[in-house]
Amino acid sequence: MRTLCFGDAIVDLICHRPVASYDDADAFVPALGGVMANVAATAARQGAAVSFAGGAGADRWGRWLHERLDAAGVDLRWFDLAKGHATAVAFTTVDKQGEPTWDLYGDGVAASLEALDGLLLGAVEETDALMFSSNTLADRSAAQLTMDARERALVLGRPVVFDPSVRLHRWRNSPSGAAAACNACVPEAFLVKCNAAEARFMTGESNPEAAAASLLAGGAKHAIVTLGSGGAILRAKGMRFDVPAPRPARVLSTIGAGDVFLGVLIAQLGLTDYYPSALAAALPAAAEQAARACERWGALDDGSGGDIR
Repeated sequence: MRTLCFGDAIVDLICHRPVASYDDADAFVPALGGVMANVAATAARQGAAVSFAGGAGADRWGRWLHERLDAAGVDLRWFDLAKGHATAVAFTTVDKQGEPTWDLYGDGVAASLEALDGLLLGAVEETDALMFSSNTLADRSAAQLTMDARERALVLGRPVVFDPSVRLHRWRNSPSGAAAACNACVPEAFLVKCNAAEARFMTGESNPEAAAASLLAGGAKHAIVTLGSGGAILRAKGMRFDVPAPRPARVLSTIGAGDVFLGVLIAQLGLTDYYPSALAAALPAAAEQAARACERWGALDDGSGGDIR
């Protein structure tokens, strides 16, 4: 089954050493970025059939992103470079614990809307599953297109995967609006995957177990809550699976670790025609690969600026 990942692709410009502030950063190295771009590339490298629906600017960075997604094996028939838009770039630093701070320039969602004008619903019809995050929900036009695509997928009986990946700066200081938009994507979703903070943000439950139960009560068929170094939990009707923390990682950066986790799951779902038990079977590998991603500066970067092959 071919999964359609809808969202924006950006260039992460990452400082390859921990710093206390941007004033201490002396150099930045480009890496593939954007939740859906990272998920798509990870899944494709795992051997899954994955298409990316989105866009970037018609500039040198847009071409750079296209080349890297193509090299990863991602189907780019619904990815285009939009004239009049600059490719979004994020200057990124990490602290001593590997936690990132982003300074984003440009609007990758706007470029995606331009590139996909009139094409997204057709892409949903031509693929077998849909995945998206909240990054396309903060803008009114993009949100309408996203929800139309979601509804079309559900009408066609396609599995829908939702990763909140909440970035509150996109929501003009409206946490309640972000939470409402995310929760509107829960009903009938094949899978909702979130970290503990996002689960609490959406459900109000500080206990991951209670948060997962709340997502299921809201209509999700499967709920996964990742717990960082504590592993992850999977909950569904008739399914309960916990994965412990993998071997400790030598953390350089947590950038994109959750994207890698989800990309491994998407790969196994696609390779098994979205067989529900594939989630439990793939969960240990997803946790392990996410931990290994923390040993790199970017989600798909080997720590020295080169792509993992």
